[in-house]
Amino acid sequence: MKADQIARFLPETYRAALGSGRLLETLLVVMETMHAPADAVLDGLDSHFDARRTPDRFVPYLASWLDLDRYLDWPGGPQAPPRYAAGLGRLRELTAQAAELGRWRGTSDGLLRFLEVATGIPGFAIEENPPDEQGAPRPFHLRVRAPPAALEVKDLVYRVIEAEKPAHVTSEVEFEGGRPAAGELSRKG
Repeated sequence: MKADQIARFLPETYRAALGSGRLLETLLVVMETMHAPADAVLDGLDSHFDARRTPDRFVPYLASWLDLDRYLDWPGGPQAPPRYAAGLGRLRELTAQAAELGRWRGTSDGLLRFLEVATGIPGFAIEENPPDEQGAPRPFHLRVRAPPAALEVKDLVYRVIEAEKPAHVTSEVEFEGGRPAAGELSRKG
């Protein structure tokens, strides 16, 4: 708030004294200076609620409003800044698209889109009710085929699938083309 704007809130007797002395004008300049940081934040407040423009330190907080903090890691404990396996840019995009992704939650298309946005890696595929060892379809089961690049963020892939698939559905993940260590080729559950 500028000094002349502050002066309008002063009682009439003080406003009448403006211009006759330097003390009141100096106090108004000091008040203007003290308001400047808050004014700067308020002038750009809309950017804090836009995931693509918000300051880096605010992105995890904004993501937590959308219940996306379940995908964050806290390697330094609760006092340290959180880490997102696919990077801050991916968390920004996931936060920005959370409302649209929520519309498709519980569907194969929604899970595919969520995986691609969350990891930044295209090429995921879902097979619904894949056949078991005898060739019979496995009802309420998903087989997610992940591209080799997804091995870099495999824990995030598992967490996304577990959180975004319907609760009554079981799933398994296969990473194509990659050679994961034994026991990591698929996680069933």
